[in-house]
Parts: sequence; structure tokens; C-alpha cells
Amino acid sequence: MSTSALLDLHNTMAWVLVGTNAAAGCWALGAHGVEGLRHRALWWFTGLAEATIVVQVLLGVTLSSARDLEAPEFHEFYGFVALIAAALIFSYRPQVKAYTYLLYGLGGLFLMGLGLRAIYLA
Repeated sequence: MSTSALLDLHNTMAWVLVGTNAAAGCWALGAHGVEGLRHRALWWFTGLAEATIVVQVLLGVTLSSARDLEAPEFHEFYGFVALIAAALIFSYRPQVKAYTYLLYGLGGLFLMGLGLRAIYLA
């Protein structure tokens, strides 16, 4: 795959990351108050949204190491913070079991914000 195609994929996936994490966060926040929104599909969708972070980081690492492209200052920082934040959100589940939907709702919106910040810096 050419460098420009890989860069285009990275740019497109950035917006997929933002959109899926925003949707998952809003869905989880809604599910906190409305029991009818509590479906197994929410967790599958949340997992998919958080998987986009892993894809983005891998694409970014490929671009910066194999293709010798330099990312703007702090762009990579926000990518790695998003990856760590997703892991922390997952690890805090058992401790805040009564507030799981709030955790994933606010966490999804936080991840969306990190994605937007990384896009802004690019």
C-alpha cells in the first residue's frame, strides 16, 4: 500500500474513531437512564468503537516508522493516551459496577474528544 493511501486510510479511520466512540458513549449514557437501551449489542458496538483506537495507533505507528513520516507535536501523544484510556475504562469496570453505563458513556465521549484533539493537531 502506498504512503498516500495509508495516510488517507489513517485520516478516514480517525473520523470513524470519533463517530463510533461518540455513538457508543451516547448510547451508554442513554442506557444508564433507560433500561430499554441496555442490549448486548451496546457492548459489541463499544468494543468495535474501542478497537478503532487500536487500528488507528497501528496505522500511525506504521506511517511514522516504516514510511518515515513525522507526526505533528502531541499528535502521537493523544493517540497513545486514547489507547491507555480505553484500557483503564475496561479495567475499572468491576470497581464501579453500579455505574458501568456512566463509565462507558463518559469514557466513550472522552475517547471521542481525544480523537478530535488528535485530528485538530494533524
